[in-house]
Amino acid sequence: MKMWAGRFSKDVNQAVNDFNSSIKFDCRMFRQDIAGSLAHAEMLVSTGIITREDGDKIASGLTDILHQLESGEMELDPAAEDIHMFIEQKLTEKIGDAGKRLHTARSRNDQVALGLRLWLREETAEISVLVKDLLRTLCDLAGEHSGAIMPGYTHLQRAQPVTFGHHLMAYAYMFLRDLDRICDCARRMNRNPLGSGALAGTTYPIDRELTTMLLGFDGAVQNSLDGVSDRDFCLELLSALSILMVHLSRFSEEIILWCSWEFKFIELDDAFATGSSIMPQKKNPDIAELVRGKSGRVFGGLMSLLTTMKGLPLAYNKDMQEDKEPVFDAVDTVKLCVSTFTPMLKTMRVLPENMRAAAAKGFINATDCADYLVKKGMPFRDAYKITGELVALCIEQGKTLETLELNDYREKSSLFAGDIFDAISLEACLAQRKSHGGPCRESVTAQVTEVRKELES
Repeated sequence: MKMWAGRFSKDVNQAVNDFNSSIKFDCRMFRQDIAGSLAHAEMLVSTGIITREDGDKIASGLTDILHQLESGEMELDPAAEDIHMFIEQKLTEKIGDAGKRLHTARSRNDQVALGLRLWLREETAEISVLVKDLLRTLCDLAGEHSGAIMPGYTHLQRAQPVTFGHHLMAYAYMFLRDLDRICDCARRMNRNPLGSGALAGTTYPIDRELTTMLLGFDGAVQNSLDGVSDRDFCLELLSALSILMVHLSRFSEEIILWCSWEFKFIELDDAFATGSSIMPQKKNPDIAELVRGKSGRVFGGLMSLLTTMKGLPLAYNKDMQEDKEPVFDAVDTVKLCVSTFTPMLKTMRVLPENMRAAAAKGFINATDCADYLVKKGMPFRDAYKITGELVALCIEQGKTLETLELNDYREKSSLFAGDIFDAISLEACLAQRKSHGGPCRESVTAQVTEVRKELES
C-alpha cells in the first residue's frame, strides 16, 4: 500500500508503478534524505510539533537505516516509488507511529528538492578538488616547459612561435574559470528549500532557520513556490559542467594530434593508451578520445533538462523527476573524465625537440620580419607586403627566412641589415613577446604564479 493511498480505491497498475518509480536512480541520495529527515525531526521537536520521545525514536531509527543501507544489510525495494518513501516506510516499520509523524509539516516536494541540493553540494565540492588537481598539474608542466618552443596555430596552420608552457597555461585559465563557475554555482545552490511544503509552506510553527543551520545552508529559499519548482541550480551546474567538458574535449583533440606521428610533440604513457587488435604498431590515445566523446553526454544532459523545464507551470510537476538522471550522469561523467585526464597529463612524455623542429618550418617568424621593418620606420602594410614576397621567394627556392641570403632581403628593402637574422630567430621572436599575457618565459612564469595563487586563495 502506497503511503499516499488514502484517496485511491485500488492499487496502482504494476506497469504504471514501474513507470512512475524513481528508486533505481534516486537511491544514491539516501544519505542526504536521511540527513534532511534528521534535521526536520529535530526542528519538529524544538518547535513542539512532536514530542522529544518521538523525535528520539525517529533519530535512532533513521541512524539504524543509514548504517544498514551503507553496510548492505538493508536491500532496496525495487517496487518502492522512490528513496524518500522507501526510507519513511522502513522507519515506520521499525518504530511504529513515531515514524508516521516524521512527515508532519513537510512535503515530498521540498524533501526531494532538499536531497538534490545536498547531494549536489557534496558532488560540486568533489569536482572542485579534481579540477584543482588538474590545474596544479598544468602549472607544473607549464613551469617545466616555459621555454620549450613550439608553433602556435590558427586554422590548424602554423602561425607564430609560442612555448609549450604558454599553450598549457591557456587551458589552465580556461579550467580556472570553470572552477570559478562551479564554485559560484555551489554558492547559489546552498539555500534551504525545506519548509516550502508542497508549494504553499505550512500552518505549523516551523523553524526554517534551525534546519538551515543544522544542514549547513547559507540561508533559506525565500519563496515557497520557488523552493519546490526551481531547478535552475541543476541547470546552472549542468551549464558549468558542459563548458568544462568543452575545454576538456578541445584539449583532448590536441593531445590526439600531438601524439600522432604527424606531430609527435608528446608520447602518452603506455598505461594511458591502447593497442589495435590487428595492427601491432598502433598506440591509440583512447583516453583522450573517450573524454572528447563523453562531452556529448554532458551537453545532452543540459539540453534534456532545459527542454523538461521550459514549459512547466508553477509549482511541482512530475516532469521534474526527469531532472535527476541527466544531472547524475553528467556529474559521474565529469568526475570520471577529469580524474582520468589528469594522470594522463602527469605521465605523458613531452618531446620539445620535435616541437622546436616543427616551429622552424612554416614561416612562423614572418610577422617578426615585418615588425623588423616597421621598427625601422616602414608602414606596417608595406612591411607586410614585402615579407609576403620574401615568403613566396622562400617557397620558390625551397628555403626559409633564416636561410635566405642577405642580398635577397636587401633587394626588397634597403632597411634590411645583417641583424635581420637575429630578429627572426625563434628564440628572439619569443623573447621579444613581452606583452602582458604573451609567450615569453617570464610571462609564462608569471601566469603559473598567478594561477597557483588563485588556487591557494
